[in-house]
Amino acid sequence: MPTPQIAIIGAGPCGLTLARLLECKGIKDYIVYERDDGPDSSRAGGSLDIHPETGQHALREAGLFDKFKDHARYADTAFALGDKNGNKIFQMGEGRDAPEIDRAELCKILLDAVPADKIKWGYNLKEVTFGDEGRSQLRFGDGTTLSGVRLVIGTDGAWSKVRRVITEASPQFSGKTYLEGRIRRDSPFYETMAKEFGPGMYLTVGNKKITITQRQGDGSYRIYFGLQTPEHFSRTLDLQNMEATRQLLLSSKYYGDWAARHKDVIRHATDFWAWPLYTLSKEDLSWKSVSGATLCGDAAHVTIPNGEGVNLAMTDALELATSIGQHGIENLDEAVKQYEKGMFPRGVESIAQGEVMSEAMFVEGPEMFLQRFGPVMGLTN
Repeated sequence: MPTPQIAIIGAGPCGLTLARLLECKGIKDYIVYERDDGPDSSRAGGSLDIHPETGQHALREAGLFDKFKDHARYADTAFALGDKNGNKIFQMGEGRDAPEIDRAELCKILLDAVPADKIKWGYNLKEVTFGDEGRSQLRFGDGTTLSGVRLVIGTDGAWSKVRRVITEASPQFSGKTYLEGRIRRDSPFYETMAKEFGPGMYLTVGNKKITITQRQGDGSYRIYFGLQTPEHFSRTLDLQNMEATRQLLLSSKYYGDWAARHKDVIRHATDFWAWPLYTLSKEDLSWKSVSGATLCGDAAHVTIPNGEGVNLAMTDALELATSIGQHGIENLDEAVKQYEKGMFPRGVESIAQGEVMSEAMFVEGPEMFLQRFGPVMGLTN
């Protein structure tokens, strides 16, 4: 393979934002390597709220904000809080400037703005090494190797292969697992679901468990059942057996004493999927800059979901592209050092926010959630 000056590992929102911004700055000597076989092979993921000072700002700099607005859902900015007994405590946020967009739709907007020959599909990175002269070698799953890249950028998520050549830090299990389910538009329960939960996000807190219900771009709903579990809890489940999964969630250990409206959601949920929550620690963001490699997004600072993940990742992409543009392709190490100086405090703050949110949500009830987290987000009004 021809060797680019810059290799971006991962074609998610972070890597694609970075690629687009490099294009905008006239930096063409890069390639994005993605493990998926093609743009439609694995575009899973829920709905993302894009914030004005971060994600929206990156899209403006990328010249894509108008296209984003064509797909942005301002009606889904509503946030509701409820209890396990079926009561809605309050609702707020309608029309706020943090519109939702499906991850797949955001990726498509970015992909359409990056030359097709800049994305290499089916390249599953297995290892990055540096030789005696500091020259990098990338080894992919099919046996292909790529030598001599000047800068390898890991935008490859929580379990980044690039991270291993930069720091010994590894994500640690948070003690929480989300089981995700779906209520699709063809479900016999759909009309009831839409009436009961409406647009946007509905968070229910009770007995140190949560449910998060969120409307998607096609009108369907994703439901996240948040549980405190052992690390390998999901390995004990047969999620293909939907009825067994439903019965587990309906058991007295989990949601058996919740209101009928919540149990009806469980009875009709399909497409179960497990998401164990991992996080780096604040202390992990302190590595000494490594020549020839850096990290962006979850690869750098994965945390318990806090509403900022994609926005922070797109900000990382913008800041790194800007630094490369300022220092030039001939001074990539200096560009990385300047970028990381700003990225570290952003990442530390995000990890801290994830810790606060996790502690606030997995409590006895919504009143305690408001007491702990309300002042942070202004949710007490």
